[in-house]
Amino acid sequence: MRWKVAILTASDKGSRGEREDTSAQVIRELIEEELGGEIVDYRIVPDEQDEIMAAIIEMTEYFHADLVLTTGGTGLAPRDVTPEATLKVIDRAVPGIAEAMRMGALQKTRRAMLSRGVCGIRGSSLIVNLPGSPKGVHESLMAIMDQLPHALGILSGELGEHSL
Repeated sequence: MRWKVAILTASDKGSRGEREDTSAQVIRELIEEELGGEIVDYRIVPDEQDEIMAAIIEMTEYFHADLVLTTGGTGLAPRDVTPEATLKVIDRAVPGIAEAMRMGALQKTRRAMLSRGVCGIRGSSLIVNLPGSPKGVHESLMAIMDQLPHALGILSGELGEHSL
């Protein structure tokens, strides 16, 4: 199955055109090469909780993305509010995905423990918060890539929960 994927970058500088969004480029490449996914929406919003929430809702309800990958806004800075925005729009949390990303990244850098990214389900869409750096995106996404087809298959109804 070709999964529909949306990419959301939360970045004040990126939204003003002051910074190139290289993290989204890494996501796009990994999704197309490793998952065989199709990017159905991509946007950059400032680090504003309401804008992040609105974008996630539109990506899941209008674009019917199977997977929404956010990048940025998961650190400790006062304007890093992506996890809070995500928690407000999800129906159920999927903490194991966030834990696996942090565990995988911790093998590379101790700073991975500072990531506050969360994962959850909205309707039949999986939402995953990734770090803002291209390296962090790559490490985190690769830590869960092998399980995404199964998770998306369950959410879409293509697979039963206990299928191999």
